[in-house]
Order: sequence, then C-alpha cells, then structure tokens
Amino acid sequence: MNSDLSSGQESTVRAAVDWDAEAATFDDEPDHGLRDPDVRDAWAGRMKEWLPSARSHILDIGCGTGSLSLLAAEQGHRVTGVDLSPRMAERARAKLAGHDAEILVGDAAAPPVGDRRFDVVLVRHVLWALSDPEPVLRHWCGLLRQGGRLVLVEGVWGEKSPVGIPAHRLADMLAPLAARVHTERLSGDARLWGRAVHDERYAVVATFADPRTAARHTEVVDVHLILRRGDEVLLARRAGTGYADGLLHAPSGHVEDGEDVRTAVIREAHEEVGLDLAPDDLRAALVMQHRGPGGQPRIGWFFEAEYGAGGEPVNREPDKCSGLSWHPLAALPDDMVAYCRAGLDAYRAGHRFVLHWHEDGDAIAYEPGGVSRALALGETRADGGDLRG
Repeated sequence: MNSDLSSGQESTVRAAVDWDAEAATFDDEPDHGLRDPDVRDAWAGRMKEWLPSARSHILDIGCGTGSLSLLAAEQGHRVTGVDLSPRMAERARAKLAGHDAEILVGDAAAPPVGDRRFDVVLVRHVLWALSDPEPVLRHWCGLLRQGGRLVLVEGVWGEKSPVGIPAHRLADMLAPLAARVHTERLSGDARLWGRAVHDERYAVVATFADPRTAARHTEVVDVHLILRRGDEVLLARRAGTGYADGLLHAPSGHVEDGEDVRTAVIREAHEEVGLDLAPDDLRAALVMQHRGPGGQPRIGWFFEAEYGAGGEPVNREPDKCSGLSWHPLAALPDDMVAYCRAGLDAYRAGHRFVLHWHEDGDAIAYEPGGVSRALALGETRADGGDLRG
C-alpha cells in the first residue's frame, strides 16, 4: 500500500511511519510525485472536475510534498497546504514557489488556519488512518464557506487484511452533513496510479449549502436487483470491501448524483454482474427504509428482473465479490446481510413498503431465530388482501 498518509491524529498506522524520513523519497511513487506526464495529466483532469471552475481558495490537508496543491495552483486557485511533517512541508513550499500558495505545519484533525474559511477542503489518503474520523469530518466541514465542497480521495488497501474506509461507509458519514454526496470510483483508471490496481480506490465530493448550520436531513438511496431464475434468486458473496465480507447479498449499490433509481440499478447490474438491462426489463418490487446497527437511515429500492434479460450474469468485480450463486427464494441461506435478507423475505411475502430498523447492538449478518426488525406498512394486494404483517 502506498498512501500519502502524512498527517492526522495519532494512530497505529501513522505512528509507525517517520514522515520526515520518508520525505526524501516520497515523490518516487507515481501518484505522489506525478513525475510521469500521463499520471500527472490523469490527476490534473480529475482535479479540474472536482474543483470549482472559478478561482477558489483550496485547503489541502495532508498535502505531503504538495503535488495536488501544485495542480490546484496551476489551475488558477489559491492554495493553503497543511502537513504534520516539517520536511514534507519544506518540499511542498519549494514545489509551489512562485504560486499563490502557503504551506503550514500542523495536524490534519485541527489544521492551524484560525478563523479562515475555504471554498474547497481537499484531503487525500488521510481520513482512513484517523482513530475517530467522524468528528474530524464535521470539523473539516466547518472550515468551508457557504456553498463549499469537500473532496476526499480514499480507499481500502490490501486483499488478505484490507485496511481503509469503504466508499459506502464514508458516504454514510457524510450524508447527514452535506447537501449532496457524489462517489467516483478510481480503481479502474490505471493512469492515476502508474499501474493497474485491484483494491478499492475512490473519490467522494460532498457539497454544502451552509456548513455553519445544521444540514437538512438527507438519506442515502440504495438500489437492489432481485434477479429471478424461476423460483431462484441470484446472490453475490461480498469480499475485500471491509463491510459484511463473507456474507451474501443481492447485486446492489448507491444511487449517484443525477441518477434516478432505475438508471442506478441498470448501471449497478452492468458493473457488478455484467447485465445490460433495459428499463422495460425491470419492475419495482419493494421500497424499504433501513437503518443499520449504529448507522444512518437509508432508502432501498428493490427491482425485479427475469433471468435472461440483459445476458448471462458474471462476476465483474472479483475484488469485491468472491462468487455468484443461485438460491431458492423459499429457502434462502442464513449467511446473508440482514438488510438484504429482510428485503427478500418481504418481497416473497408480497409486501411493497417496509421499515427495517436495527438497534445499535444488532448484528449486520442475518441471525436465524433472532428478533425480526422488519415491519411491513399497511398496504393492499391487487386482490384486496391486507398485506400488513
């Protein structure tokens, strides 16, 4: 794992690295020094998408030797960089000489910027190593001007013992804080890293209406595909994501910025299991409001499609899924994510609108014989039968 984790709260990972000693060779990594023109162009292109088009004041937290700060400055922005390592900061100052930039030495969790506020807070590969990231996120949001944005580049590194923050978890942390959260997968762009990578790497761009006041309540929207092969449904076994690994779940994902739920499930079906579904292949089967143990509420849309629509399902994300398998809907396996199991059980029972609200001590995994957290809301079948369960 190569990560510019050069600031932040004390943690086991950070404490094991002498970043002053690393400063001399830090830029040798392709995505650190950006010395390769292709790698540099790839990051410059992403930065242009993430940062405002108008001249803005950027706070680059954990700036390392200043490579991303330099790209922002070259795109016409004013930059304040912060890094815990004096030698990293020294190299960043040299790199940004002649630009509208300043480099400060300080802790990522509490950047030494006083009362100043910024148009963008940019952080790459820092949050995952902090011992308590949520209050730090709130603090970073408070450093933004009205209408500002938070740009986070994060990931989950390693396959046998992965470390990091999965994209869905970071999106969940930001959902109650931000007006809008957009997640962008970066793993598939080898130019960013100077080589092909197989772990999870992504960017999250969160925008804020007014960071100085409490944000209006928002919820993440999930989409789930119930692919039917007669009496069977397709399930995928999670692996290497850092969340519910080893458990079965239907093909699923988050709705991205600007998408409707039907477009989102079509995209997720293609990305995860290689199906090319058309809108007419889908039927809305179930809507569920869900809260995970200790998590934030979310809305899940479950869509049904018949086997054969869109082609043959294949595992297109082996870094996140160890395999696909078919299971009888009437005899689902026990080793499932509780959220998905509740949705499929409700679907089989004919329910259309369901609450699934975990208590904080509940398990993420389905527990046979445990307390059911699913509550079907009053509704009526087409034949007039009551669906309240």
